[in-house]
This record gives sequence, C-alpha cells and structure tokens, in this order.
Amino acid sequence: MKIKKLGHSCMVIEVNGKKVMTDPGSYTVQEQSKEKNIDVILITHEHPDHLDIESLKIIVTNNPNVTIVTNSSVGKLLTEAGIKYEVLENKTPKKFLGVEVEARDCKHAEIFEEIGQVQNTAYFIGKRLFYPGDSLYNPGKAVEILALPVAGPWNNVKDSMKYVLDVKPKICFPVHDGMLKSFGSAHRVPSLVLPKFGIIFKSFEEHKEEEF
Repeated sequence: MKIKKLGHSCMVIEVNGKKVMTDPGSYTVQEQSKEKNIDVILITHEHPDHLDIESLKIIVTNNPNVTIVTNSSVGKLLTEAGIKYEVLENKTPKKFLGVEVEARDCKHAEIFEEIGQVQNTAYFIGKRLFYPGDSLYNPGKAVEILALPVAGPWNNVKDSMKYVLDVKPKICFPVHDGMLKSFGSAHRVPSLVLPKFGIIFKSFEEHKEEEF
C-alpha cells in the first residue's frame, strides 16, 4: 500500500494497483483537482473541509470513470449537484475494482452539543488502513494502519492520544491538521509517546508518496 497525503484529510491511497482518494475538501482544492487515474473517492461527511462540491466536479471531469462512495447524508448533496455516487453504510464491506472497503457508520465527534453533528462514515480500506473521518470511533477489531485525527474544534492532543492507544494500531500518521499554522505538539507528542507503546508514528512529507 502506498499513501500520499495531499493535506488535511485528503489522501490518495494506492492498493492492488488502484487509487483511492479520501475527502476532497476545501483545504486541498488545488492539489486534489490535479490528480489523475483516481478509481474510487471515499467521502466521510459533508463538512466543507472534507467535501468541496466544485472541486469534486473537476476531479470527476478529470477521472470520468471514478466511483464515489459515501453515506446517505452526503448523498443528498451529491444528488442535488448531479454527481453520481454509491452509498456504503452499516459495517458493510464491498469490493470496488478489487479494493475492499468496509463502512462504519458513526456520528461526527462533538464540537459543542449538536453543532456539526452530521452523519460520519469511517472506512477500512484494503483491510489495512482505517480512516475514521471526523470521529474517534474504535472499530473494535485489529487495525494495522490508522489515519489519526490530531487537531480540530472537536479534538485535541490528549483525546487523540487516548484514541490511538485505545485502538492500538501498528502504525499511524496524522490527518485533520490543515488548520494548523505549524504542526507543533499535534505531531511532536505522538512521536515522543507512541514508540513506548510499540506504535510507529509516521509524520511524512505532504505530496510525497510513502510505502506502507
């Protein structure tokens, strides 16, 4: 598996010779709009930093055979925009062009009370990578690679660390950090603490493909 982080929560994951993009949102409009040969797009929820409709249209134009996979809530917005998609929810595994994707439905992590509490769908990708979107959802089964949310109005370093130690992946890397001017403790603390628990924290360079 190869992973390229375009920024924030937008990644391009190459597995079984296919390319899967996650959450093409407002932080990475220029980067994601340039990507070619994308086979599948996974969208966790409808917030703008994870779903930018106009740039998604550009991605679809550049990748006319792409399959968009998301939940019912996002699907309503895509229907309004005239964008085709497939719904995957409720712990359902399905293969797309030979890449297994398993959906885990959960609510967006709390910002404050019901603010921003939209449907959020986490995904297992290729049976190896777990991406929780904007949640600290524990799938309750072994996770090899975790895309770890490290910042945001619903998250902080302490909660992020408790989450990764609860999930216990073999390796993790930071996502949901596009709002940070510098990564600071959001990257430094995991890199200091997690190796003591046998977890590799990989803070890799954005736009550079890494082998996992």
